[in-house]
Order: sequence, then C-alpha cells, then structure tokens
Amino acid sequence: MTLTASLNAQKKISVVPTVDLKRYAGKWYEIARKPFSFETKLKCITATYTLREDGRINVENAGVYISKPGKTSIARGKAFIPDKNTPAKLKVQFFWPFKGDYWILYLDENYRYVLIGEPSLRYLWVLAREKKLEEAVLKMLLEKASSAGYDITDLIMTVQDCS
Repeated sequence: MTLTASLNAQKKISVVPTVDLKRYAGKWYEIARKPFSFETKLKCITATYTLREDGRINVENAGVYISKPGKTSIARGKAFIPDKNTPAKLKVQFFWPFKGDYWILYLDENYRYVLIGEPSLRYLWVLAREKKLEEAVLKMLLEKASSAGYDITDLIMTVQDCS
C-alpha cells in the first residue's frame, strides 16, 4: 500500500466516540478475522481483557491448536489508551518494544459484539460475548468494515467448537 493510500485509509476509518472499559473488560470470542500469522493453527480463539489499577489493560489471547485439541496457545500482553481524547484507539503490546494499533470501529451499545481494526487495513477482528453471532449482525459488521476500506474477501470464520 502506498503512503497516500494508507493516509486515505486512516482518514476513512472512524472509531466509536466512547468506550466504558469496565463494560468492555471480560472474555470475548473471536467470530472472524483477516489472516493473522499468530492464529493460523488455532481454533476456539478468545480474548480476555482485565483492567489494571494503573489504568492499563491486561490482554490474554488464547486458542486451541487445531491439530492438537488438548494443547492451548496463550499470548499475554497489555493495552493502553495513548490519547484520552480518543479512547477507542488503543495500543496493544505483546512483545517489547513493538506496539500495535487496536481500534474499536464499532461496538454494540450492550457490549455484546465489537469490530476491531487498525489503520493499515491489514488486520480485522469480529469479537462477541458468545461463541456465535447472528448472521444479520455479522453481515452488518462486515458491511461496516468494507465501507471503511477493508477487503473482506479473505476473512476467516473462526471455529468455536470447544466446550
């Protein structure tokens, strides 16, 4: 992607105006994602967010290996809001010194599902509080992603068949 295309994409992507981190905290199930190397061999992927006393957020991403159903992969990191004026634009760090963007593009008013993206348009996640999401809701979220400039043709539906 050229620099101009990247800047245009950043202008096009909007985030939710507010986020109540206390309501956002907890366990989310991954419903769909764009290809992401750390998750290629996993199913039953979850993200759990826990608020810390210092205002940061502990992040735990977990998944079960498709080829080894008894084996789990866990990645732990932290997230923070660099600019309090845009609380939906978080930074996530799993490995120092690298930080990634975690932008909340759409959030259900009842905090049941969320669309997560970032300015390069390379990464996208649909998360929900339940293992399944209504087809109409998923379609609406994907339309929002597409309108923001995401290519959703390579979207991967996450298998959530673990108990």
